[in-house]
Amino acid sequence: MNGLFLEDLSVGQSAELSREVGVGDLEAFAAVTGDDNPVHLDEAYAATTPFGGRIAHGMLSAGYISALIARKLPGPGAIYLSQSLRFRRPVRIGDLVTARAEITAIDETKARVTLATTCLVDGKVVVDGEAVIVAPRRGG
Repeated sequence: MNGLFLEDLSVGQSAELSREVGVGDLEAFAAVTGDDNPVHLDEAYAATTPFGGRIAHGMLSAGYISALIARKLPGPGAIYLSQSLRFRRPVRIGDLVTARAEITAIDETKARVTLATTCLVDGKVVVDGEAVIVAPRRGG
């Protein structure tokens, strides 16, 4: 487990993680969650919507934020307390989604870290919000 401890963190510190959205990702997400909305899974149906085609589940992009926190900032041992989300633009099959988190506040007494979270496609925000996590302390 290579991650950062509360003592390693500072306001302004950030990290990114990128993933390309594939058809299999939408199908797997739908299978795991039960969210089988046809706007995500049925091209013919999705073509009749304002999106003009299939879009990814918004929570799939939110999952990339979770992965970023679990893997990089701070990494293994982080515990989610909350996450606010605003879905700004659709994510489409083939899009490269870059999840980004930046530390905006640290409460050392409670080991709580607040992060501004965003997901971007081609430099445009598709999801934004704020996460609050508990960071592991060095030595437990």
